[in-house]
Amino acid sequence: MKLWAGRFQKETDTLVNDFNSSIGFDARMYQEDIEGSMAHAAMLGKQGIIEEHEAEKIIGGLKAILADIEADRVEFSLENEDIHMNIETMLTGRIAETGKRLHTARSRNDQVAVDFRLYVKREIPKIIGMILELEKVLIRKAEANKLTVMPGYTHLQRAQPTTFAHHMMAYANMLRRDVTRLEDCLERMDECPLGAGALATSTYPVDRFQTAEALGFRKPTDNSMDSVSDRDFALEFLSACSILMMHLSRFSEEIILWCSWEFKFVVIVVA
Repeated sequence: MKLWAGRFQKETDTLVNDFNSSIGFDARMYQEDIEGSMAHAAMLGKQGIIEEHEAEKIIGGLKAILADIEADRVEFSLENEDIHMNIETMLTGRIAETGKRLHTARSRNDQVAVDFRLYVKREIPKIIGMILELEKVLIRKAEANKLTVMPGYTHLQRAQPTTFAHHMMAYANMLRRDVTRLEDCLERMDECPLGAGALATSTYPVDRFQTAEALGFRKPTDNSMDSVSDRDFALEFLSACSILMMHLSRFSEEIILWCSWEFKFVVIVVA
């Protein structure tokens, strides 16, 4: 059953279901959603909010779902709209009423927030790794071309002589700043929103430090309302990626120029 469908007496149109469904996008966060839920279930059991055996049963069910997804044995449903409802439906289908206890002391708000943070937190090091690999290539090219003279351009016009090494290191410096921007973003967002609830935490005795540590966060977020109402970390990440792509686009345009007759003519003249 859809979370928002309680007041409707008839089935919604397929077009409405498609419009409201995000599973085509957020299915990629299945691992983060399951890991967040396992950490939450473990905390519920340890705190005595639910029985330990129930927590173990929930974790076992989630591990089985994760294995099935990774083995491509799961087909996500548009009817369940998003990754959270898809996994929750699968869990209750496998372990019945016990599965419903997973959502104790948790809101969809902090669940989504922790999934999103976990996903971005894991993507940033991957992107940094790829940038550093490209930077190494640029540095090797610069090292091999310290004495290779070439024209420097302004507004696509030949301006001053420089070296190919100098040109390569300009981009190496741009990429270095891109790395530091992403590292700064990662440091600021390394806080766990799980336990914030809808906006004002919960009356249950949750242990936010336990879930933060279990999920690899530096600490829990300081303010529950801020935890679930702001996505500035995502905007900062997108901003850093946009600047990175601007640098890569500029470098790509350079390569196009170097492949043109203009540059071939310059090379012949210089030689």
